[in-house]
Amino acid sequence: MDRTGLILQQLLDKAYHDPSLRQKLLETRCQPDPMAAFCQAACEAGCPLTVGELFAVGQEYSDNQCKSTNGGNPNPYEGLDDAYENFMVSLQ
Repeated sequence: MDRTGLILQQLLDKAYHDPSLRQKLLETRCQPDPMAAFCQAACEAGCPLTVGELFAVGQEYSDNQCKSTNGGNPNPYEGLDDAYENFMVSLQ
């Protein structure tokens, strides 16, 4: 697992054991910039994370899928895997 994946897993583990952290992370969905608020909360919880790292998780997944296709995938995916949304689903 990559660095970002490990940090997200650590944050998820902390949130499962700390209801106030869990609530704080869930409340980021209501912020004007949810991912920035999420990353700030993660950093405050001792899990340093940036918005760019969250986006990179989805981009890397998409890139690897394209490379794994025999001859490459000439039609990249329309969207990327969203690490923030996946985390929120895991947290609920």
